[in-house]
Parts: sequence; structure tokens; C-alpha cells
Amino acid sequence: MAPQKLPVRPTTDFAKEALFNILNNQFYFDELTVTDLFAGTGNISFEFASRGAKSITAVDNHAGCVQYISKIKNELDFPIQTVKSDVFTYLEKTRQKADIIFTDPPYDFSLEQFSKIPELVQKQELLNEGGLLIVEHSKHTDLSECPGYSEHRKYGGSVFTFFEF
Repeated sequence: MAPQKLPVRPTTDFAKEALFNILNNQFYFDELTVTDLFAGTGNISFEFASRGAKSITAVDNHAGCVQYISKIKNELDFPIQTVKSDVFTYLEKTRQKADIIFTDPPYDFSLEQFSKIPELVQKQELLNEGGLLIVEHSKHTDLSECPGYSEHRKYGGSVFTFFEF
């Protein structure tokens, strides 16, 4: 159980199960490299790791979140590298490509802040061929005009928008 003082809103089990059912039909998890942005408690990173993902990079700017993910990944011997960084700074500087980039920014982000994520991923060429960028957001945000938009799926109050470049 994650410490309660962390500033997070974990993906619901319902939405997470639906997402991983979609991904399970498209990818072999044991071949995946994953980047988890705004990683929070590591909920998504741990799910990828438990399904056998080859390597996962979890990025969050909150020291407590990064420490918590590091503690759990060490206890479970998961292939997760933690990075304490502002996500936008990370995206601008990293050269690390991934098969899946999952991002769960604060739901109250502006459309401009949300749009900057696919723009940076595309500009920096951070997805491997055939890769996916997945942005989780509230049902009140529409990212269909962003570059690389592919589709979106709604699960309760959460939406996963998929991008391909």
C-alpha cells in the first residue's frame, strides 16, 4: 500500500484492466520497453513489470513517489529504473526510446499542457517503430486534434487516448 501522503490519483483497477486487455492483444509483454511518465505510485510500472516487460523507466518529479517505486521494485526485483525529473524536461532531454510510453498527468492540466506531451514524443522520436503513446485524462479533455492521434477509449471518468507516430 502506497503512503497516503503522496500527491497521486492512481489509475482505477477497472480502467487498468481494460487498458492491459487492449495492450495484450497488440504486444508481447516480454519484449516491451516502457516509459511511465507522471508515474506516481508506480501502479502502471508495476503492472507492466508483473506481466514481464523487459525494461521500464518510471519518471516522476516527486521524491516520495520515486522513493516508493524504488523500494517496491527492489523488493520485487522488477526491471524498473526510476528517474526524478519534471516530465517535460525529461522528454526534452532523453534519447531513450520505448515501445510504449504511458503518461498519466494531473487531470487539471490545460489542453496546451496535455498537447505538449505528444508533440515532444514525436519531435524527439521517442517511440520505437510500431510503438504507442497512451495519455490518461478525464472525460472532459479532448486530445483528438493532437498530432499522431489514433483513438480513445473511455472507462468511467477516465479516458485513454492513443497516439502513433
